[in-house]
Amino acid sequence: MALVLVVEDEPEIAEILEGYLRRDGFRTERAANGRQALSLLRAAQPDLVLLDIQLPELDGLEVLRRIRSNGNTPVILVTARTEDLDKLLGLELGADDYVTKPFSPREVVARVKAVLRRTVLPEVSRPIMRVGPLEIDSEKVVARLGPGRLELTPTEFRLLETLARTPGKAFSRAELLEAALPDSDALERVVDVHLKNLRKKLDAAGVGEMLETVRGVGYRLWAE
Repeated sequence: MALVLVVEDEPEIAEILEGYLRRDGFRTERAANGRQALSLLRAAQPDLVLLDIQLPELDGLEVLRRIRSNGNTPVILVTARTEDLDKLLGLELGADDYVTKPFSPREVVARVKAVLRRTVLPEVSRPIMRVGPLEIDSEKVVARLGPGRLELTPTEFRLLETLARTPGKAFSRAELLEAALPDSDALERVVDVHLKNLRKKLDAAGVGEMLETVRGVGYRLWAE
């Protein structure tokens, strides 16, 4: 799962943020000041930085400047300041989003997921994936089996695409729900319904055994 670097000098706030992020499956590292943040950025190479503006030694905006001078790691600013100038300055420096204190930890996690969806995932997307006899074209949103084509709904395609990225990996229902219906309030059992329909279509094509239910976990796709 993605690694989030939490840069926050107030221990209680940092612990709460890390707790909520880990509950949602993220890995975390923590820095209490700007210099430590830059050191961890180089050492841990996080997928996203959750960056407080008011930090000792180096403030968050200076840390953001240095991050942007060396790369494109997604950054969400956390600020107790409400002035529009600070928010605009942060975004002009290259922040991907910001949240204002006091905030809901759930809202912060939702923002983290949203930023990663539109920044990290497109970069690692593979236009065409082949898993056993299946060919999955993410750009054209088409799944093929030999010369034929599977008639999938958009949600079924997203689920198949997610499973195909890591053949053999057991994905939880929560992971699959986030991938296929990221902005939905649907319950996890909705995933079961979509995958039941997907399996029927794979069965009809003669490859239903590729999709396996993993008891107590979720689902996986086998290459053979």
